[in-house]
Amino acid sequence: MSGNDNAAGVASTVVDPFTIEIVRYKLEGIANEMCTTMLRSAFSSIVKEGRDASASLFTPQGDALAQSSSIPIHLATLIPAVGQILKTYPLHTMQQGDVYILNDPYCGGTHLPDIAAAVPVFHRGRIIAIGATMVHHQDVGGMTAGSVPPNATEIFQEGIRIPPVRLMEAGRPNETLVAMLRQNVRVPDMFMGDLNAQIAAGNLCARRLRDVVESCGDNLLAAIYGELLTRSETLTRQALGRLPQGTFRHVDFLDNDGIELDRRVRIEVAVTIRDNAIHFDLSGTDAQLRGPFNCVPSGIHAAGYYTVRALTGSQIPTNAGCFRPVSLHLPKHTLVNPEEPAPVNSRTATVIRVAGTMIHAIAKAAPERVPAAASGELLVMAFGGNGYDDKRIVVGDMIAGGGGASARRDGVDSLDCYTSNSMNLSAEALELEAPLRAHRFALRPDSGGPGKFRGGLGVLREYEVLEGEISLTHRGERHYTGAPGLAGGHCGAMAHSLIRRRGGGTETIPSKIVTSLHKGDRLVVETAGGGGHGDPRQRDRVATVQDVRNGKVTAAAAREIYGITANGGSAE
Repeated sequence: MSGNDNAAGVASTVVDPFTIEIVRYKLEGIANEMCTTMLRSAFSSIVKEGRDASASLFTPQGDALAQSSSIPIHLATLIPAVGQILKTYPLHTMQQGDVYILNDPYCGGTHLPDIAAAVPVFHRGRIIAIGATMVHHQDVGGMTAGSVPPNATEIFQEGIRIPPVRLMEAGRPNETLVAMLRQNVRVPDMFMGDLNAQIAAGNLCARRLRDVVESCGDNLLAAIYGELLTRSETLTRQALGRLPQGTFRHVDFLDNDGIELDRRVRIEVAVTIRDNAIHFDLSGTDAQLRGPFNCVPSGIHAAGYYTVRALTGSQIPTNAGCFRPVSLHLPKHTLVNPEEPAPVNSRTATVIRVAGTMIHAIAKAAPERVPAAASGELLVMAFGGNGYDDKRIVVGDMIAGGGGASARRDGVDSLDCYTSNSMNLSAEALELEAPLRAHRFALRPDSGGPGKFRGGLGVLREYEVLEGEISLTHRGERHYTGAPGLAGGHCGAMAHSLIRRRGGGTETIPSKIVTSLHKGDRLVVETAGGGGHGDPRQRDRVATVQDVRNGKVTAAAAREIYGITANGGSAE
């Protein structure tokens, strides 16, 4: 059958809605199984414990078709990554058993630790889909262990840059490329273990998809692809049409760019909802930064796509159709569209804050639909050095803050928010890999923004170095501005981190730092809380008493802010 004959067959194929739903859930199941394969096969703790990996299926033309329930930043930035791979290696040049990778932000990637891998899926000699994964690799070289230096001033300091390249050709690995990659990372076996987990996920995708196409046929599957995309687009446009129409603005700030620590970084978003479409304009955002909090456009598109999905409802299947009504204006030479070789390794903080700013612009028009601001913080830390048996180690940890309160309930405590969806390392995993001890991990009292409904709490975590010297990269946020509340709710508490040296003395960390810890030193981190919703004096007395008993609110705060005593009586 020729390509034209096949296209004609697809166009004339009629698909019943039951079959569409069955195949839709099968495709989503494959994406989730791909992700589970990586989580179970990876070598690094940031994947096994932190779950910093994602998977997606694409049509042969590069349209996102189904996604795993994982990291929104990954899932959106896989779209341009797969597009760049298809541009570099057109479909007619691909073979069964090929694997393609890239990580260069200026060539389809997002930041260097996130490596995308794509596998073409063949059936009877024809490509029927692309299976793609993205994993945050614990180390890809660069000036600091963990490859997320908050003081980088150019991308060359951040690690090895990989343009779209063929890692495997017809099932045969590119040994020269593998040797070069191993030579440029600090823990080669861990790096290759995670990369092989991505290959395994791609191979699983191929097997599962071939089973699907064998049961329904090429033309029917291609017709279902088109129906899924069209339906999601229609439902998304209808949902946007039900939102308040007009232009809405909001401004928020990052703490700093990692270089000029006393200078706040402005993010301004204008959101226009009109004619069943949505447009995000970031013209008021600061110019390109010297430090690594710049973000290439793919990351800002991820923020926009996340915002639309959060506002339009989870009942709409997530695929490329959802994103067709979305447009963005990202001025060149700004922190949301930097010029090479600007550093970008800390772009997660920027994407999270941009997503929050987009959402809270819309909150001004529809406050009943949007909660108060979440902490907007994912504290990223990397520890490096020599571990047990003098082996080189690189271990990362990611600590969340509190979620924002809504008009109906309190915010969620210690929740990774907006476009991220990772988990912290357990104390057992951390202590197994590095000469560190986790002394405390607890909710942080009074950190949730007071309100009729209280913001979610941040956490407190304390680490001690047991031996040797350990390098520390600390990339925090919300150390200088709290997460704002809504409808009279108060801001959440700001984050705070410090180092207690063994020989005496305390050093406060100004949001970002690269330093060294020695035996007996302790690192104490406190993440930010979410904003509150409504007047705190209208909060249910029983809820406040329970908060005091559970250690979430102190008796002093209950008396001074909520106006009641610890047993529920009036403090006035």
